[in-house]
Amino acid sequence: MNIQDLLLKDAMIMDLQATTKEAAVDEMVARYKDIGVITDDALYRKDILAREAQSSTGIGEGIAMPHAKDSAVQRATVLFAKSQNGVEYDALDGQPVYLFFMIAAPEGANDTHLQALAGLSSLLINPQLVADLKLAQTPEDVQELFAKAQAAKDAEDAKEEAEEAAKAQAAAATPADEQKPFIVAVTACPTGIAHTYMAEAALKETAAKMGIDIKVETNGSEGVKHQLTADDISRATGVIIAADKKVDMPRFNGKHLLNRPVIDGIKKPAELIQKTLDEEGSIFHATESQASEEASADKKTLWSRIYQDLMNGVSNMLPFVVGGGILMAISFLLEQTVGAHSTTFIFLNSLGNNAFNFLIPVLAAYIAISIGDRPALMPGFVGGYMASQATASVISSDSPAGFLGGLAAGFIAGWVIVGLKKVFKNLPQTLDGLKPILIFPVLGLLIVGFIMFFMVNPVFAQINLWLSTFLTHLGAGNALLLGAILGGMMSVDMGGPFNKAAYTFAIGVFTTTKDGSLMAAVMAGGMVPPLAIAVAATIFKNKFTGSERKQAFANYVLGISFITEGAIPFAATDPLHVIVSSVIGSAIGGGLTQLWQITVPAPHGGIFVAPLANHGLLFVLAVLIGTFVSALILGLWRPVAKEA
Repeated sequence: MNIQDLLLKDAMIMDLQATTKEAAVDEMVARYKDIGVITDDALYRKDILAREAQSSTGIGEGIAMPHAKDSAVQRATVLFAKSQNGVEYDALDGQPVYLFFMIAAPEGANDTHLQALAGLSSLLINPQLVADLKLAQTPEDVQELFAKAQAAKDAEDAKEEAEEAAKAQAAAATPADEQKPFIVAVTACPTGIAHTYMAEAALKETAAKMGIDIKVETNGSEGVKHQLTADDISRATGVIIAADKKVDMPRFNGKHLLNRPVIDGIKKPAELIQKTLDEEGSIFHATESQASEEASADKKTLWSRIYQDLMNGVSNMLPFVVGGGILMAISFLLEQTVGAHSTTFIFLNSLGNNAFNFLIPVLAAYIAISIGDRPALMPGFVGGYMASQATASVISSDSPAGFLGGLAAGFIAGWVIVGLKKVFKNLPQTLDGLKPILIFPVLGLLIVGFIMFFMVNPVFAQINLWLSTFLTHLGAGNALLLGAILGGMMSVDMGGPFNKAAYTFAIGVFTTTKDGSLMAAVMAGGMVPPLAIAVAATIFKNKFTGSERKQAFANYVLGISFITEGAIPFAATDPLHVIVSSVIGSAIGGGLTQLWQITVPAPHGGIFVAPLANHGLLFVLAVLIGTFVSALILGLWRPVAKEA
């Protein structure tokens, strides 16, 4: 399959009308649907936008390469689109995008498809091709330009391959002090379709211009290509890692190494090469033995992966929590006026409850899928459902395993599938197709169900019952302390592990007991940092630069909306003053909600759900007190700003 097979004329849009990123994606997805390349435009669009959320595919120089590989795609295709006026696409260089290449790859795309897609990516590094494409008027012009570029590249590749072989022979016979400088690199991106190969091409082209020998290993969707040998690494001056995913690192022990995002390989190849030649990269140290080094790396990776897997579950669960929780809270508010038997109350309450019924299964399913990929989805979902049922265990209990049991179900299901993949990795090729349709679903469900039924549910049902009893009988002093701790945790890292741990704990209690007291504490604690910064910048103008004051004004809106992340830019530049003052104010706000026995029956919404609280005005007062305490500390403590 060559490039022209992918660049269908019917798919091309020679005059893209969109002026925004979302509109451009919609216009291109609609064209794919119209010509039958995709069967489900909603699924494909969702996956395109999910990839954009990782990092913009607007790679600069007026080019964007949105791409997705999913079950909606019927054949590998590249949609070429050209905008006359440019589209604001959040490109990495901040400039408008004029040329679009929307790559659609089938879920089971074979190596031929991926190699063709990789070839397209490497061609676009050629500035002359890009300039000519901007002038193209017809689909035929586009195909002709790529045909010429591909032919030229094929000839160049053949020449390069011959030169590589000759270089290897010459290097063996040339004294070390007479050889050209030599470096090695690895490129990799999460999807392995575009950026991996563009970074490879950029590094190789720049190295050739600089008179440097380079060998680039690609870790893409088609697997590892041009794998670095021990001899390559040994004789290299240094190593460049341009990657956004994990690569094999222990082999670089003792080498000067630069570890950068893959986009740096595309945008800053000369800088990376020069820094490597100057040995500016720190020396990578493996442990004394290979085994202990790998164990250490796995241990380090394990904890970061646990957080990543947990957040995958929580982030996918949150829409159910927010949507269901707020609708249920509104139904309780309306119940006081329309009655418990009105259609309005029954509709809203049942709708919210229906959403809540999915919380724990969705949490478990997406933790599992983060660990074991798609085969772990079903056993994770079922395990989560079992955790949500009061009698789904070897013992009968009025209390389900609940949120904690769902967490356990997700991790168990994910690692069970990982284990099954290892057990059956050497299955004969003829039986390989049985793994996703028979072996993983049946054995995965059987093992996860057994563990949940006989071990997890009995244990966590008792833990959950104890937790509910403890919170029910929590004294006023202890409640105030717990509220202060949870509120303060919301400000420690403002969206990081401490923040998410406090929020997740409050959600767990909320889903188990339907008691929103701790939701009030974490919501107040999370609202304080951005509000405090906004207030401090308003009152203590000399403590903030002009640009900081403008940025801080937006924190009024972010703060009342319970978006703690608005404080992050200020915490990043002045962590001591901002974080300490925020933690103090948030702890006060969280503690006051418990002192005044405030409950908020909604998991999000900030000031907009205050009317749903049992003491709405007191909730607002708790937030205001925490905010002004934090703002005063920050304003008095922070040094006078120096304008740039």
